[in-house]
Amino acid sequence: MSVAPVLRRSLSFRVLSRSLATHANVVTDKDCSSITPPYAQLLENLDHVRRQLGNRPLTLAEKILYSHLYKPEDIGNAEIVRGASYLQLRPERVAMQDASAQLQFMSAGLSRTAVPSSIHCDHLIQASTGADADLARALDSNQEVFEFLESAARKYGIEFWKPGSGIIHQIVLENYAAPGMLMLGTDSHTPNAGGLGMLAIGVGGADAVDAMTGTPWELKAPRVVGIRLTGKLSDWVTPKDLILHVAGKLTVKGGTGHILEYYGPGVFNQSCTGLATVANMGAEVGATTSTFPYTPRMRAYLEATRRGPVARAADEAAAKGFLSADEGAEYDEHIDINLSDLEPTINGPFTPDLATPLSKFGSFVKKQGWNDELSAALIGSCTNSSYEDMTRAADLARQAKAAGLKSKVPFLCTPGSEQIRATMQRDGLTTALEDVGALVLANACGPCIGQWKRDDHKENENAILTSFNRNFKARNDGNRRTMNFLASPTTVTAMAFSGKLSFNPMTDSISLPSGGSFKFSPPAGQDLPSAGFAVGNTAFYPPPTPEPQAETEVVIKPDSQRLELLEPFPSPFDNNPRGLELPALKVLLRVKGKCTTDHISAAGPWLKYKGHLTNISENLRKLRRQATNDEGGEVNVAFDHDHDASQSKTDTIPGVAKRFKARNCPWALIVDENYGEGSAREHAALQPRFYGCAMIIARSFARIHETNLKKQGVLPLWFADKNDYARIGSGDIIETVGLVDLLGGDCNAQVRIDVRKRDGSTFQIPTKHTMSNDQLKWLRAGSALNHIRSQMAS
Repeated sequence: MSVAPVLRRSLSFRVLSRSLATHANVVTDKDCSSITPPYAQLLENLDHVRRQLGNRPLTLAEKILYSHLYKPEDIGNAEIVRGASYLQLRPERVAMQDASAQLQFMSAGLSRTAVPSSIHCDHLIQASTGADADLARALDSNQEVFEFLESAARKYGIEFWKPGSGIIHQIVLENYAAPGMLMLGTDSHTPNAGGLGMLAIGVGGADAVDAMTGTPWELKAPRVVGIRLTGKLSDWVTPKDLILHVAGKLTVKGGTGHILEYYGPGVFNQSCTGLATVANMGAEVGATTSTFPYTPRMRAYLEATRRGPVARAADEAAAKGFLSADEGAEYDEHIDINLSDLEPTINGPFTPDLATPLSKFGSFVKKQGWNDELSAALIGSCTNSSYEDMTRAADLARQAKAAGLKSKVPFLCTPGSEQIRATMQRDGLTTALEDVGALVLANACGPCIGQWKRDDHKENENAILTSFNRNFKARNDGNRRTMNFLASPTTVTAMAFSGKLSFNPMTDSISLPSGGSFKFSPPAGQDLPSAGFAVGNTAFYPPPTPEPQAETEVVIKPDSQRLELLEPFPSPFDNNPRGLELPALKVLLRVKGKCTTDHISAAGPWLKYKGHLTNISENLRKLRRQATNDEGGEVNVAFDHDHDASQSKTDTIPGVAKRFKARNCPWALIVDENYGEGSAREHAALQPRFYGCAMIIARSFARIHETNLKKQGVLPLWFADKNDYARIGSGDIIETVGLVDLLGGDCNAQVRIDVRKRDGSTFQIPTKHTMSNDQLKWLRAGSALNHIRSQMAS
């Protein structure tokens, strides 16, 4: 790739040592002009909507959403129905992870983004030997991608956080989040920023492009679950245990289509970063996002992170009733939780909603017949890498060192940001952890998303304990038999010194070499550093609110294996003999059970191809952890009923998809419940579309993935009768009936499916849809981006 000299100079930070971090306490406020919500305008918008809604009491989530309506004056006398109405919204900010949205934005033809935006490089740093070496290796192996991202940021006036600066969600919380804000991020854990009393929503790259181009962003008005917190967490219990408990109650799909809104006196006892942990893992129950009323501890966090102007503006907005729910606001569901009743909780394996109280976990392990051995302990990640988390872990480490103990298993620590890393180093937390055997990794996602070069336990069953948020099979180390149990950093750290899954640090002791025993005292933590946050290596950070540099050349080499310009997908209705019905589709597969976006488009080493659709699509073919075929029960095996003599009857799922594509045979999938749960991985929609998928019929969809499919021109339909799922199999031919009416403007039209079985028999089944008028325009154009381009051209 051809890159201007100024770009090469900008990447010279890679030769700087992390030991050069600046530790001075900086008390000067940042320029907060681009990150302070326009509260006066938001309040004016909200007052207009209130009047139209009859001045009924509103939840906090409603206040934030309705104040961000694209044209609040257009609401007229229409009632907004939660769970039914579509809202046209104007987000204030976009955060992008690696090469997810930039290629799509570039094709829109604009000279700058319509809202402040940022790019973060946290997915491409593999954890192996330690922070410095891992970062240096990542910079060399991913230089082409990093240079592309930085040049694109420069050209369009986007803030670029260099590799090593930290995890997107921690950086957003430390720098951009503000009470009452509405923002989008291209990752499912974007809701982390809800810890500052805002709505932060995870989306695919195409949704981010809506906001970046100034196009109204559409969201079905979520229902709101009110979670009232009372009481106070006990010594060993953390906010992570609260959300692990909530995940156990709601399950992985219990929050789908909902915002989780916490309130009550128990909220005010929690740190801002603790609330961020709770909001972060709301994604594990399928929630659109989570939020909390503005609290004094949020204000303190804003002040500590040099955002005093935001805090003062939020104080005024809160005084006018904007940053909390109205008295008497109604929730669609309600949950009461007494924090005093909670105990440490461990969730897993293989799903984040299997919650077991710590006091019962040992017997749970024994009942399952698992080996009572811990193989690794990992703390950090976007979920739990705050200063408070690390001070609690360091306190336990110091207790263990004083007793002469070291970790009995590999103990890995991931700081969430350069600010956290530098503050840990200055305040002795890093030393405390390293003294007992911890390996401190680079400020990046690392093992949480599969970027972990693990040399042991490659095939055998083993158990790891992490403070991460997600634990699907093979997610962390590529081994389907690795059981990842989720817990708080406190629990993970303490158990690392025992090496046993059955160990309960609240009650159990550890035998010492001297013959005595040692029992942990409850850990002590600190919310905010007494000396303020250290700045760290400023070479990682972008200049604030950069102006676009139109002369910047963003070049992708024609033979690049890492980057590829996106070619527009064709409309399924072009040259279609069926007109505005989808062409006849062959069913590729009936997928059984859990099928996450990790199953569809795996992460780990494949993330390096996020900017190259052709290459990343190969990950479907080469990995073994794929969807289960309901016709035979095999993993990643599909039938090709039309194979010729040179081809096998079966192949991998994408292998058969590629055969269909070569035959110009569009196809469909039949899938089970909560299809596409997990990461907001847009490639899980792009890759099937690339191979020729035109429709997916599900028992139910996860929110982000369903939207991603719509954005890429794939029609998602829901079985009206879930029993019809089993009536359609591979090789069947299916055709839509009634789609023409839907596309013609009748949103109440029902799409039916004509099914022709391989034996010649036929029948018809009804379906449901969630398509809005705008989403139907995407389908007709072939993708949302195609539609946006056509609108701009006109």
